[in-house]
Amino acid sequence: MKASTLCSALGALLIPLVPLLIAPPARAVKRTEHTPGRFSNATLVRLSEYLSAGYKKGVRPVRDWRQTTMVAIDLMVYAILNVDEKNQVLTTYVWYRQQWVDEFLVWNPEDFDDVKQVSIPTTNVWVPDILINEFVDVGKSPDIPYVYVGHNGLVRNYKPIQVVTACSLNIYNFPFDVQNCSLTFQSWLHIINDINISLIRTPEEVKVDKSVFMNQGEWELLHILSKYKSFSIDENDHYAEMKFHVVIRRRPLFYTVNLLLPSIFLMLMDIVGFYLPPDSGERVSFKITLLLGYSVFLIIVSDTLPATAIGTPLIGVYFVVCMALLVISLTETVLIVRLVHKQDLQPRVPDWLKRLVLEKAPLLLCIRDKHKFCPVLSRGSDLSHYTEHNMNTARCSHRNCDSKDSDRGLGLVPPSRDTTAPIMDSILLEICSIRQFLDKRDESRDIAKEWLQVGYVLDVLLFRVYLVAVLAYSITLGTLWSVWQYA
Repeated sequence: MKASTLCSALGALLIPLVPLLIAPPARAVKRTEHTPGRFSNATLVRLSEYLSAGYKKGVRPVRDWRQTTMVAIDLMVYAILNVDEKNQVLTTYVWYRQQWVDEFLVWNPEDFDDVKQVSIPTTNVWVPDILINEFVDVGKSPDIPYVYVGHNGLVRNYKPIQVVTACSLNIYNFPFDVQNCSLTFQSWLHIINDINISLIRTPEEVKVDKSVFMNQGEWELLHILSKYKSFSIDENDHYAEMKFHVVIRRRPLFYTVNLLLPSIFLMLMDIVGFYLPPDSGERVSFKITLLLGYSVFLIIVSDTLPATAIGTPLIGVYFVVCMALLVISLTETVLIVRLVHKQDLQPRVPDWLKRLVLEKAPLLLCIRDKHKFCPVLSRGSDLSHYTEHNMNTARCSHRNCDSKDSDRGLGLVPPSRDTTAPIMDSILLEICSIRQFLDKRDESRDIAKEWLQVGYVLDVLLFRVYLVAVLAYSITLGTLWSVWQYA
């Protein structure tokens, strides 16, 4: 009885001491709380060993093979590096993101010091075979050797890529062109039942996102359109693809200043050249100089224009038409100069040409006074008046001489010993020849006046037709380029 009582008393004394004997020392707990660095590193090593134990990176990471691996992707354009119109190649620098769930890379954070994500080498995990269909060359992309893995198995693979892709470039609207190039992401081997593709963000967020784009180059990023599509090659297996349409627009200021403005100035100078007198040779030399200058200008800018084998940009057609207009202007000037020079060698102006050019054309062109276009005509009328006055004087002198001879015959005037009749006859012959020469010259001058009038009226007519053609051509091109620029 006493022994049992003694055991009960000892048990009552030892029971409060059991928690103290089992609990760890207070110093060790304190060290664990204040020095987590070494244990954290050891935790990452332990976690890495835990994840890699028995992991097969060559097998799609699902427990049920019927389950589809959903790969979510995202794209952000950082820069437009090059647009090669000749080879139809677009070079861009993009930030590419993809993420998927790996069911074999899952752990409980409480078992590993509350570690919720860890970086693992890319070569140690399964990665989907998602490629860009338009790839034509391997760009200089940096190698990112790690991926982030979350405790729930979410694997995030973020990397920048220099993308060199084929693109159908339409340069007809150069330099006001807008290009639409596509980047198609799809699994090269796995069908849609194995790997499907979706977006990390909404299509609206992808479309308007320009946060990382370098907006100081020649090209401006308008938007990025995304479209999901499922397609089949042999009607048996279907594949998933996500297509991004990168829409960019060229900034035309450089080409406007260096290509369009010099051409416009040369065409304006050609129009101003019509105000030079057509009967002078300076207009021909002036227009030949403009034509040579425009030819040199085209040689200089030929390297700036994009070249393709399937089409010519509209600005190239514009330059060719401007060159043709300069040639037409020079041809018109040569014809007018030929018309108003050496008119004395030409026949009279036909009556139908007189009625058409000298009567109807001035009314059509609102020319009220034809003489203001030909100041030589007024000088010609003075010359005709002067010639007629001289001939009247000669006739009067001749009549005086005849009256004196008759007076001598009647005895009114005493006969002179000098015989002046032969001298007067020679003088009269000379006067008659001079009169014939002046009449012929007056006739030649009349012919020259008529052709000169025809030349001036035709010059005004052709100038206005040329001006209308240039204005219509310029307005049409300006309207088209404005619509393309602000559409």
